[in-house]
Amino acid sequence: MNRQGKLYFRYGTMGSAKTALLLTQAYNFEERGMQYLCMKPIIDNREGDNVIRSRIGIERRCEWIYPDTDLYVTLCAMFGRDGIKKDWILIDEVQFLKASQIDQLARLVDDFGINVVCYGLRTDFQSNLFEGSRRLFELADSIDEIKSTCTCGRKTIINARIDRAGNIVMAGDQVEIGGDDKYVALCRNCWRNRRIESTRRNAIPFED
Repeated sequence: MNRQGKLYFRYGTMGSAKTALLLTQAYNFEERGMQYLCMKPIIDNREGDNVIRSRIGIERRCEWIYPDTDLYVTLCAMFGRDGIKKDWILIDEVQFLKASQIDQLARLVDDFGINVVCYGLRTDFQSNLFEGSRRLFELADSIDEIKSTCTCGRKTIINARIDRAGNIVMAGDQVEIGGDDKYVALCRNCWRNRRIESTRRNAIPFED
């Protein structure tokens, strides 16, 4: 009988230290001699290299996940090549994965008893669920929110997209890679107020 593993989803808004927590977990595994692997969708290639890097400057090498990667097949082949089955798989920016790739991770957990920990955003700049995040809410064994605080003191839940002037952007593609120059984490109330302010500034009727 295979030992039991779990599929974890740890989500939070931008700037909530998700990546730092992933890297800290990797460091702890390394200190304890545990086998682990870090992975990340290639769509987030801001670093120009296959590394996971936090805002506080720490980083670690990772394996790319491509849009057409079959994670079950790829990881099974990797374990066979290395002769080592990883105890833990740590995935950053998991919101960019396809639903089918989340299914593949769940199968790895169930077939091999591997623990897979997914870190990412819950929703996009329009407050809609990402495909990968939606599937994790449906399948994950454990779901934890990494909380952060809005400037008003409330909990942040919105990853608001902003333009160069700091105005809220309300239309566009779901995925647009960026950092503090393009996004700000807000509570729902501040997000609404900032949207009203932006529409008034641009003389666009606001629909609540």
